[in-house]
Amino acid sequence: MTDARTQAAIETVIRLESARLIAGLAHYTRDIGLAEDLAQDAVVAALEQWPTDGLPRNPGAWLMTVAKRRAIDEFRRGAELQKKYAQIGRALAAAGEAVTPDFDRAFRDEIDDDLLRLIFTTCHPVLSVPARVALTLRLLGGLTTAEIARGYLVTEPTVAQRVVRAKKTLAQARVPFEVPGPRERAARLASVLEVIYLIFNEGYSATTGDDWMRPALCAEAVRLGRVLAQLAPTEPEVHGLVALLEIQASRIPARTDAAGEPVLLLDQDRARWDRLLINRGLAALDTAVSLGGGRGPYVLQAAIAACHARAFRPEETDWQRIVTLYAMLADVLPSPVVELNRAVAVAMAYGPQAGLDVVDQLAVEPALRRYHLLPSVRGDLLRKLGRHAEAQTEFERAAALTGNERERRLSARRASEAAAQSRGPGRD
Repeated sequence: MTDARTQAAIETVIRLESARLIAGLAHYTRDIGLAEDLAQDAVVAALEQWPTDGLPRNPGAWLMTVAKRRAIDEFRRGAELQKKYAQIGRALAAAGEAVTPDFDRAFRDEIDDDLLRLIFTTCHPVLSVPARVALTLRLLGGLTTAEIARGYLVTEPTVAQRVVRAKKTLAQARVPFEVPGPRERAARLASVLEVIYLIFNEGYSATTGDDWMRPALCAEAVRLGRVLAQLAPTEPEVHGLVALLEIQASRIPARTDAAGEPVLLLDQDRARWDRLLINRGLAALDTAVSLGGGRGPYVLQAAIAACHARAFRPEETDWQRIVTLYAMLADVLPSPVVELNRAVAVAMAYGPQAGLDVVDQLAVEPALRRYHLLPSVRGDLLRKLGRHAEAQTEFERAAALTGNERERRLSARRASEAAAQSRGPGRD
C-alpha cells in the first residue's frame, strides 16, 4: 500500500507535468480535446503503476510515451489511420524517441515550444474572452474548475460549460496549433497576458487546499512570461507583466514561516527577498517604461511592486506614491479589487480611518460580497482604530469565506487576538 507521502509526491509530479503533456500531445494530434483525453489516460496509468513501481527517472517522458501509445491506438481505430499514424511516426523518429520509453532523453525544449503554441491556440479570437481564460487555465495551469471559478467570482458550472464549449469550438473551427503571425499576435496578446497573470496569482495565493502558495505555478508563469518577452520584445505590457511577476516572486521565500504559515507583507523578513529576481524585475520595468508603457495596467502594477521592493524596511515604503499609482490603475483598469488595494495604501499613507472610509464604500459591491479579503482588510483597519470587537467579527467572516486552510487559520488567529484585546488591557 502506498503511504500518504508517496501518493502526495505522485500527485504533485502529475500536476506539474500535465500542462507540458497536453501541449506536446496537442502538437502531435492537432486536437486539444483529444490531447486532454490522452493525457488523462496516461495519468490513470501512472496512478496505477507508480505506487508499485516507484516514480520513473523522467516522469514527463513516461507520461508522454504512454499517451502517444494511446494516440496510436486511437488513430488505428479511426478513419485517418494511415495519415495520422505516419505523422506521429515521423514526429517520434524526428525526436529520436522509440515506442519503448527512454527516460533519459531530453525533450524539454520541444515541449516548452508546444506550451507557447498551446497558450496562443487557447486564446484564439474564435473564443470569448472568458472561454479563452478558462480553457488556458484548465489546460496549462492545471487549475480545477473550482479554482478558476473562485478567481473570477463565478459559479463552477459556468466555468465547466466554458471549458467544454471552448474545446468544441476550437475543434469545429479547425484552429491551427501554432504561434500566430505578428498582426494576429497583437490582437491576442492581452488575453495571453491575462492568463499568465492568473496562473501566477493562483500559485502566489492558492484559492484552495492546505498550502498558501504553489511556487511551481509561479515559476511556470514567470517562465512563460520570459518566453513571451522574447517573442514580443517591443511590447511594453509584456515586459510590464514580467516585471510584476519577477518582483512578486522575489517575496516567496519570506511569505511563509518555518511551519508553512502565512507571513503578511509588513511582517516579512526582507533580507529573505530574492534580490536577483528584484533586479531582473526592475530591469524589465525600465524596459517597459522606455518602450512607452508607463500607463499600462501591468506596468502600473509592476511600479507598485517596485515601491515595496526598493524599501529595505516597511517604514521606508513610499505609500503616497503607491496611492497615486493605484489611482492611475483604477482609471485604466476599473475594479473593486483595485479599489480595495488602494484603500490599504490610503490607510498606510493617511491613516486607518481614511482607508476604512474607502473600504466601507466598497461594501455594496456585488463582486466583493464573498471576497474574503474585504472583511480581512476591514478587520485590520478596525483593529488599528482600537475597535477590536468589530475587528473580531470581520476576521471571523474572512475565515469563513476563504477556501484556503492556511489563510483560514491566519484569519481565525487574528480574530482570537482581537477578541483578547477587546476583553482586557493592552488595547491600542
